[in-house]
Amino acid sequence: MIFVFWLFFALIVYTYLGYPILLFFYGTGKRRRKDFFEKDADLPYVSIVIPVYNEEKIIGTKIENTLGLQYPAEKVEVVIISDASNDKTGQIVKQYSDRIRFLSLFSRQGKASALNAGVNAANSEIIVFSDASIMLDPKALKNIVAPFGDKNIGCVSGEDHISESSGGEGLYGRYELFLRNLESRANSVVGASGCFYAQRKDLCSSFAEGMAPDFLSVLNTVENGFLAVTCPSAVGYMDTVPEASQEYARKVRTFVRGITTLFYHKKLLNPFKYGFFSVELISHKLMRWFSGFFLIALLLSNAFLLGRPFYAFFFVLQAAFYIMAIIGWRNNRLLDNMKFLKIPFYFCLVNAASLAAWAKYLTGTRQEIWEPSKR
Repeated sequence: MIFVFWLFFALIVYTYLGYPILLFFYGTGKRRRKDFFEKDADLPYVSIVIPVYNEEKIIGTKIENTLGLQYPAEKVEVVIISDASNDKTGQIVKQYSDRIRFLSLFSRQGKASALNAGVNAANSEIIVFSDASIMLDPKALKNIVAPFGDKNIGCVSGEDHISESSGGEGLYGRYELFLRNLESRANSVVGASGCFYAQRKDLCSSFAEGMAPDFLSVLNTVENGFLAVTCPSAVGYMDTVPEASQEYARKVRTFVRGITTLFYHKKLLNPFKYGFFSVELISHKLMRWFSGFFLIALLLSNAFLLGRPFYAFFFVLQAAFYIMAIIGWRNNRLLDNMKFLKIPFYFCLVNAASLAAWAKYLTGTRQEIWEPSKR
């Protein structure tokens, strides 16, 4: 049982600490990629694709934000696609019909169909995908397009900064951004920001409902021999999801879509063919999604070793960690006043969501209808 305990302890430590260390040393000494298109005349034509469903509360603000981005106006096309919204979203968008192309699906078909319609309607060589919920820095568009000056780069992820980021979702988001930047320097990122990323149009394959569009774009990019990188200066800002239950449900949906996408492209898990990118996929995605099982196995194996002082102490530490998470779950208001609860709470929320996602995936349950998170 001691072997089992240390096996799962090692797996957990590698997943959250060892993998970043591996990325750091693997990327040490590699040439940092430089931004290109220093002159506006060299900038490529860009289509910004924004899928929406019932976003009447924020779509006006999103449009104003998008039209205010610093980029040559004659080189920017904005395409908004409504997934059969039944509120005032369409009416608001039509007020900007002189500067924006608006498409509306006749019936609810999901985000994938909305994105496919947007890509098919777009006329530019670079497609920028952006959700209605994220507001972009004025320089974000120019910055996210700049790396495409390197012909080897096929996909670029922006950075979504979450407000109220003293803990919880914000801390988890910063950890993800930290990993992406390490991956970008070492090789290629394994996932883009779902709210804000860009891709060469000729690499945009058809999106499939039930799969994560941003993850799918990265996998298609690498499979076609291009790199996917992150651009820290391409920044967008968004609010956190207000309720823990909503965030949990969002995570479950995200993980189910991610697992479905990965196993559709499971050949990319072969390191003999795809090299270090496969190591990244296994470490960042697969092992992270399995970490809930690792944590349960660690706790159970620890329970069989309580007769030894070290293991008894370690068990108490685990128990205290989970108790803090339960307290945060039962009373979300305490999270604002007792910020130290946010880390165990959100860590456990994410891993509980991964367990639920595996249950849904293995029983054939898929998330087919798109419901944007209200932030």
